[in-house]
Amino acid sequence: MTPSLPPLRDQLLHPSGGLVYHLRALRHRHGLWRGFHQTVAGWLDAWQPARRRLVLVGPNAGHALPGGFLARFDEVVALEPDPLARWWLARRPDATRLRFLAADCLGTPDGLAGLASAFPDAAVLFSNVLGQLPAPEATWSALLNQHLAGQPWASYHDVASTERPPQCTTPVTLTGKDNLETTLARFWQGGTLTVNDHETFRLGGRGPFSYVPWQLAPGRWQLVEWTTRGAPPPAQA
Repeated sequence: MTPSLPPLRDQLLHPSGGLVYHLRALRHRHGLWRGFHQTVAGWLDAWQPARRRLVLVGPNAGHALPGGFLARFDEVVALEPDPLARWWLARRPDATRLRFLAADCLGTPDGLAGLASAFPDAAVLFSNVLGQLPAPEATWSALLNQHLAGQPWASYHDVASTERPPQCTTPVTLTGKDNLETTLARFWQGGTLTVNDHETFRLGGRGPFSYVPWQLAPGRWQLVEWTTRGAPPPAQA
């Protein structure tokens, strides 16, 4: 039986966004967040899935999505629980092909299976959401590999957070052989580093992976990872 997607309930306060995040965006998007947004724009520009439909999971108001990105697709379907974020996202100049779907693909173990069944012809972008929500079963890597193996997907997500500023903020791309400790050491050298592990390191299990520190707010830093997965080639007859 094909799993169905449960309804997505409106939430103004949410781990991946909400009112606090909107206020931070208004304050920092042209300052503290500028470098991070430029890095995300580069990642998305290089991501060219061979699909004309895009499913956006948890895009919030699209603060990190570069202008014109949504117009690259014939249709964009967004799953976003924050009504204020939906209002904001829908008013982007490139949102003419955007529609919202009140469905939850992250809250149940078979949610991603339901997503793949509902949109088998779509590419999927997880927009800084998987590092904010715990996997409902096993790990996000296991669920992605199990349920989205047949279609292209990409994700940028928080890997770890800390109060200590990094010495290096230049993005790096790694093959996937480094562990979390050595990856963090590329940005935070020496001394003691206390982090909150978001359990998304090396999402999907196969590299390459790209990383950049993001100063979310004064005294709060995130290490963000970017990873992509392409659809497998069609089977030979």
